[in-house]
Amino acid sequence: MNTPAAGVGNPAGKPAAPVKKAAGRNLELPEHLKAYKGVWVFLEHDRGHVHSVSWELLGEARKLADTLGSNVSVAILGGPNEPLEQFAAEAFAYGADKAYVMHDAALLGYRNEPFTKGLTDLVNRYQPEILLLGATPMGRDLAGSVATTLATGLTADCTALNIDPTSRALAATRPTFGGSLLCTIMTLAYRPQMATVRPRVMAMPPSQPERSGEIVQETLGMVETAIVTKLLDFIADANSNKINLPYADVIVSGGKGLKHPDNFRLVFELARVLGGEVGATRPCVQAGWVEADRQVGQTGKTVRPRLYIAAGISGAIQHRVGMESSDVIVAINTDPNAPIFDFAHYGIVGNALQVLPALTQAFAEHLALRGKQAA
Repeated sequence: MNTPAAGVGNPAGKPAAPVKKAAGRNLELPEHLKAYKGVWVFLEHDRGHVHSVSWELLGEARKLADTLGSNVSVAILGGPNEPLEQFAAEAFAYGADKAYVMHDAALLGYRNEPFTKGLTDLVNRYQPEILLLGATPMGRDLAGSVATTLATGLTADCTALNIDPTSRALAATRPTFGGSLLCTIMTLAYRPQMATVRPRVMAMPPSQPERSGEIVQETLGMVETAIVTKLLDFIADANSNKINLPYADVIVSGGKGLKHPDNFRLVFELARVLGGEVGATRPCVQAGWVEADRQVGQTGKTVRPRLYIAAGISGAIQHRVGMESSDVIVAINTDPNAPIFDFAHYGIVGNALQVLPALTQAFAEHLALRGKQAA
């Protein structure tokens, strides 16, 4: 449930517009909710590893908390023998001040019911004003049920998080209307304020191993017989490591400007020479030119490579929100007025069908020469 929007079309990273009173709507925070303080991150982990989106969220949580003058905490739920205290120590290094740890046999492996009860109980007991989760399959499932249980607002798939200077509310920016606009949403009359953020949208914060914090142990208080779902087994996806766009250092992406699916081989050839991955726009995926796992953008993957080469891509906002955080963006397009040139670091006005082979040859020769010099 999203609460009244404070502004539409607000660019990511800009302060939210002042709150305007909406007729017939309660925008005032009730007195009993003013006691809610602090910024929380749900720490997602699986099979002994913390999902990197949790560390990325901790970096943002630290910024939000510093603006509010409050603390950062993490909620960590898991089985009896899982190393939750070790995860807490890592969280302190990434900016957390406190960790609420909950061990229980019912929390070994993710299931919605026990995790929802555990997290909502923690929120009701310790009253954070902001709760952030990763927009992963687990995070999306859990965030919706927790927000519903707590009767508060949830803004999904955010691209920017800020604090509104007037209301001190969380200003969460996300694409809307099919990605054609960015809107900023604020939960003004409810707490906690909840948001999910996709992996790789936020930068990874630096680790500070010297930092420490407080660990608070909590109990779930739920019996197995009260849980409808049962975890029988875990079967890994055989193709899970086949395409890993979010963590690729180099990505070469193609758009409909390539004109024909056979021309996508030029993108694959350049990516192969550079040791990178291949991405694509939504129209290319919908047309069946490449697999859906290669889609970059609002309804695809969010990426942060060191180098992103966009061939025949106009740069519509639906695609931009998925790749604009790349370190270096090189755009190739025949249209000098294409939107992608507004935010690309380097632009080549030309036919991608001619430029891609030239780049592939130039990079191959350069890498071969460098290899000989190193030998």
